[in-house]
Amino acid sequence: MKNIDLITKYFPDLTAKQIDQFAQLEEVYNLWNAKINVISRKDIDQLYLKHILHSLAIAKFVNFNPGTNVVDIGTGGGFPGIPLAIMFPESEFLLVDSIGKKITVVNEVIKALDLKNVKGIQARLEELKEKPDFYVTRAVAPFAELIKWIKKGINSKKQKNQIKNGLIALKGGDLGEELKNYPNSLTVPISDYFEEEFFEQKFLIYNRIK
Repeated sequence: MKNIDLITKYFPDLTAKQIDQFAQLEEVYNLWNAKINVISRKDIDQLYLKHILHSLAIAKFVNFNPGTNVVDIGTGGGFPGIPLAIMFPESEFLLVDSIGKKITVVNEVIKALDLKNVKGIQARLEELKEKPDFYVTRAVAPFAELIKWIKKGINSKKQKNQIKNGLIALKGGDLGEELKNYPNSLTVPISDYFEEEFFEQKFLIYNRIK
């Protein structure tokens, strides 16, 4: 199976442009990761499984409608934000990380793919003025910290999607202790979406922010 086939296996309705953009990610990340290491050496060979497809679990959970604003917290090398920006070209994505070299890679990937609906900025979350519809993140901090960070910084007035505005986090392992104070959070095993063994202990956590 080619790397891009792993994506089209689960998303068969991609446009030719989207398939081309996803296919380009391998070359672009290999090029930039050799200059600025933002993905571990052992993971770069499994970019499509461990980073791109993992990010797209969010696209299985919610189909962002046009005009949805999304902030990716602690984006690292651009995950989950860049795969989601390819998947939802009519939504707007802001990718945030406090480490400048990571944002350098993010913006070079954005430029190489000519993505018009996404930008990366170096900033701390508490510095942001934006009030997006959704925050997305991948294992960047404990859930309680995430909720504390974003509670006052979300659009609570207008709902654009079937899923109410809130936080969508990708996490792994035993989350019982971490989520015990958030009984209203929804936990979805990513193995419900993808059959690969890598996803057996991976979860999507959704919390509506009122």
